[in-house]
Amino acid sequence: MRLASLSESRRRRRHVGVGASRRPPFLLVAIASLTVALLSVPPIYLIVRASNSGAWSIMNRPATWHTVGRTLLLVVCVGACSLIIGATMAWLVARTDLPGARVWGVLSVAPLAMPSFVAALALAGATGPQGLLSKLTDAAGLGTIRPLHGLLGATIALTMATFPYVYLLSMASLRTLDPALEDAARSLGRGRAATFMAVTLPHLRRALTGGALLAGLYAISDFGAVSLMRYDTVTRAIFGRIESGVDRRPAAALGLILIVLTAVFLFAEIVARGRSHLRSGPGLRRAPTPVPLGRWKIPALAFAGLVGFSFVIGPVTVMAYWVQRAAANGTLGEVEWGATVTSVLLALVSAVVVTIVAVPVAVLARRYPRTWTRAMERTGYGANALPGVVVGLSLVFLAARYLPAVYLTFPLLIAAYLIRFFAQALSGVDTALAAVNPRTEEAARSLGRNPLQVLREVTLPLMRPGLFAAAMLVFLSVIKELPVTTLLIPTGSRTLATEVWRKTTIGAYGAAAVPALVLILVAIPFILVAVREHTLDAPAESPATTLT
Repeated sequence: MRLASLSESRRRRRHVGVGASRRPPFLLVAIASLTVALLSVPPIYLIVRASNSGAWSIMNRPATWHTVGRTLLLVVCVGACSLIIGATMAWLVARTDLPGARVWGVLSVAPLAMPSFVAALALAGATGPQGLLSKLTDAAGLGTIRPLHGLLGATIALTMATFPYVYLLSMASLRTLDPALEDAARSLGRGRAATFMAVTLPHLRRALTGGALLAGLYAISDFGAVSLMRYDTVTRAIFGRIESGVDRRPAAALGLILIVLTAVFLFAEIVARGRSHLRSGPGLRRAPTPVPLGRWKIPALAFAGLVGFSFVIGPVTVMAYWVQRAAANGTLGEVEWGATVTSVLLALVSAVVVTIVAVPVAVLARRYPRTWTRAMERTGYGANALPGVVVGLSLVFLAARYLPAVYLTFPLLIAAYLIRFFAQALSGVDTALAAVNPRTEEAARSLGRNPLQVLREVTLPLMRPGLFAAAMLVFLSVIKELPVTTLLIPTGSRTLATEVWRKTTIGAYGAAAVPALVLILVAIPFILVAVREHTLDAPAESPATTLT
């Protein structure tokens, strides 16, 4: 009994880390505390502002619950469509003999470079009397296509922007599944369908529910696509209240509804993903044998081609058409180089700042585990549930009321990006830190280095690839962000996202297509570099897995 207790004690010490008994450096604690305080501003603002009885009265209106119902309907539609398309493409690319699998993999990732409002712009520019598709159908004698608006248009635009999340998570999950498990099920007499249901699907459950959750959260917080598609959601109602400028307390109440909806979906995802998961074990696994599609090869190619054309080639073609049309009419205008430079600089600075401030929180939680350091870490991840419109609304109120000197300045905008995308950086930083052996840091400490010197000279250099990946992810998110940028960008300044939005709202599709294409061209190289290792090149050997 005593030996068992001693073994458990040693196991716990290894688990909590070598710094569990030391006092964390004051500088790390100070930076992390300030960061967490900033992350806490939006929820505190919503609770304080919405506590006013006049603001709460908006929740009793039938129109409010009608808008909530429309929002939920959109979330269900987008989540289901993204789930079906993303999971199917992942399985075809990872597990079948689909011709040109590498190409289809690239096309399944490329839509990450296309913000939802750009996808909505492409849909609007393809339909209607002047749309590209309408021109083609009219030339074929089929008449024009009615403008695509409402639930259908919003669902298609948001599915374009979100199905890659399901694809990436499903691909990563499929690559970690040992084919020997499926072979064992087949050897017991199960067919392919029964093996998929008994072995593959339980392994994919977490990836599928996680991808559907990301798609749903994206749909809840989206503003650009639903506005262009004229579909009323809670987020669009919040912007309407803000733009009215009369009383913003109802906007705070609606923001609180948005947070509650987000929390409900987070809880539903935890319940839906279940407990089954795969654990890595010793040994090596072989590469999976591609499933022969046989007579289904042509339908599979048709499906992959439809996805690639509809979600990548088609939108780019539509925008190129509108650029050509605007050039012919003399309404094209010039490339917004100032907006391009502003977008890139904002994204770069934000990526560096957000990644740097994520380091103290990750180090405290992993190297100095305490109740309060874990609480800091959870607060950081919880910020990911804050929609951009809520973040922007809270900082607008804070700056306009108490900090007028920073209102509509770039530092305030970067602070909003920090709140919005801190969880993305924290996840990447924590993953990089987990790969650093604490004993290496202990060796440096034994040579007389203090904790901050060890962090600077040993830990951070070893974390460099992970830090770069985290910063790249924040860069891609910032350069596409619309709600926060629209609310907080300094007067007279423009980004590619705001230029697309401004020109689209006045119907200047040709002029809007130029910054939209530039935005895609800037984002695509970063996206392909960021996901190449996870989507295109499967490792030759990886740890074997066992189902538990």
